[in-house]
Amino acid sequence: MQTVRVELGERSYDIVIDSEILSNIGERIKVFGFSKVAVVSNPTVFDLYGDIVIDSIKNAGFEVFNVIIPDGEEYKNFNQTYQILTELLKNKLDRYSGLIALGGGVIGDITGFVASIYMRGIHFIQIPTTLLSQVDSSVGGKTGVNHELGKNMIGTFYQPRLVWIDIDTLKTLPKREILCGIAEIIKYGVIWDERLFEFLVHNRDSILMLDREHLMLIIRRSCEIKAEVVSADERETGLRAILNYGHTIGHAVETETGYKRFLHGEAVAIGMNIEAKIAELMGFLNKRDAIRIKSVIDSYGLPSELPKDIDLDRLVLHMKLDKKVEAGEMKFIIPEGIGKVKIQRDVSIKVIRKALGR
Repeated sequence: MQTVRVELGERSYDIVIDSEILSNIGERIKVFGFSKVAVVSNPTVFDLYGDIVIDSIKNAGFEVFNVIIPDGEEYKNFNQTYQILTELLKNKLDRYSGLIALGGGVIGDITGFVASIYMRGIHFIQIPTTLLSQVDSSVGGKTGVNHELGKNMIGTFYQPRLVWIDIDTLKTLPKREILCGIAEIIKYGVIWDERLFEFLVHNRDSILMLDREHLMLIIRRSCEIKAEVVSADERETGLRAILNYGHTIGHAVETETGYKRFLHGEAVAIGMNIEAKIAELMGFLNKRDAIRIKSVIDSYGLPSELPKDIDLDRLVLHMKLDKKVEAGEMKFIIPEGIGKVKIQRDVSIKVIRKALGR
């Protein structure tokens, strides 16, 4: 069992990483003394792991029930938030109760958001079951829901009490979802750690075969990077913005396609490549490193180019509505090399068009 600590003073918490630990979650949460526990999940994940988690919590002496919402990014919205809140009220959860998010990024984001607003805030725990949520969205306290005009535009900063990662859940994950997690790990390599980037380059086959040792290494290293950045800048006033590499364009792609055509990691992969091209065009990144970034994205079978049928003007409009915009100015995270990025604000539409090959 490996543990990474997110240091945030009285709101610090552990990220626990191991295999075959789902059935231990009940014992682990005894320390929180919840009056009642609600497990929020979707039908796919709950059918696989719901009984294990529910039984573990019951055996630890807690009263527990589950709330199921539909599976998919398009359901991370106000309507489902209201439905969850309704179930919590029906089951008489009080301010000493706890929520558990059992699922991927959608479940984690919406459960955290609900926890932050129910009775002005109750505790919640993340049990991420996708690679993307294990290495990224379950850590750091960003919660929220989507709006048809923009992704994650409504939300809060609200930290979990615990992140409980069982890598065995990845065995039932579709390959496409595995690759989405790989996209976020590539991001960590580009923004922070060239050794991690090179590890992904040289160990592609074993990683895709879900080799336990290699999975533990890349998940732990990703969590360490995320924890270090979040501990230094919890509310994204500076450093934490670098975690958005690939997301300015990626979120716009997701919004324009109605959250249905691309999974989050796929859209981020496109964004990372395009933003690397922007960096090259502006003279911040050499051609060799731009090629390296695109090559590792392509090698894992992730998309790296924007489909020709996506309207560029509409894409730019979505970028201008992004929450990262400041005083009407779009903000990009662009690489200066592998392991180093910068925040860039004065990116012209002409450069964006050129990077997109339009």
